[in-house]
Amino acid sequence: MNKQPFVLLTDAIAPSATALMAARAHVEIAKDKSEQGLIDAARLADVIVVRSPLPPALFEQATRLRGVVRHGAGIDMIPVDAASRHGVAVANVPGGNAGSVAEYAIGQMLNLSHKFTHIDKTLRQEGWSAARALSDNKVEIEGQTLGIVGIGQIGQNLARKAHHGFNMNVIAYRPSGAPSDSFVEMVDLPALFERSDFIVLACPLNEKTKGLVDASLLARMKPTACLINVSRGGVIDEPALIDVLSKGHIRGAALDVFTTSPLPASSPLLQLGNVLVTSHIAGITKQSMQCMGEGAAKQVLQILDGQLPEHLWNSECRDEIVARFERLS
Repeated sequence: MNKQPFVLLTDAIAPSATALMAARAHVEIAKDKSEQGLIDAARLADVIVVRSPLPPALFEQATRLRGVVRHGAGIDMIPVDAASRHGVAVANVPGGNAGSVAEYAIGQMLNLSHKFTHIDKTLRQEGWSAARALSDNKVEIEGQTLGIVGIGQIGQNLARKAHHGFNMNVIAYRPSGAPSDSFVEMVDLPALFERSDFIVLACPLNEKTKGLVDASLLARMKPTACLINVSRGGVIDEPALIDVLSKGHIRGAALDVFTTSPLPASSPLLQLGNVLVTSHIAGITKQSMQCMGEGAAKQVLQILDGQLPEHLWNSECRDEIVARFERLS
């Protein structure tokens, strides 16, 4: 009898997704997510489902590895160059959490404009009258301008919710300038930062977007504007953002991602009253976890069957990947 394939999970995923893979393979969650712990756990793995960063050295040691599947869309947890050098397939699950992230962005726009968090805290600490006084400067988001940086599946989902649900004017930027929905006006970055009442960063982190939002762009924002980051922390020059927030040059920010994660307890962001912070949870809901998990499991089974995964990321290495599949089959 052939030995059962081994699927390594860096972290737990939806039980339904685990069950799909367990019908065909031995599935195990990594007990130690340190670099060496993951390297050791992956030595006999056929496929890895990724929710924590993989060290590049893992691909040298994991001689049975055929593919790694990102549990989600962002590929920055996988050292793609290292995987490609060894002919290991890299795949992701695009759009699996687009609805969740879009809802988070809408929720934080409402939170920042209606001061829900601030009012709740004030009511608990200072009483009814102090909390009601904060309502004088609340604003509505209906009819305001939303600027989206990165109009992929998350950005498009957000644009539709904002336009159809709140009658917002939507402008967007992506490097290609390719059009999106008919109601979305494509603009350049300086114009987006100058015109927007709310700016949502929803672009991937790569060499072109690292530090994209710098001091010069932040200086273009309206003093009444808010910034929401559901992308990656590295997209923003964090010290520059802290500077404009601490000086009150913009209304506020809602941040789900940071330059350093977990966010250090010493971060100045935690001391600013015009900042809402969350622990990289914008894309995590019961529904999105099931969707991403089952999307990842489907591609794991494709790899175990000797097929290229549906959402192959490093397709330029197709020949090397197929050759590795054949050698390991």
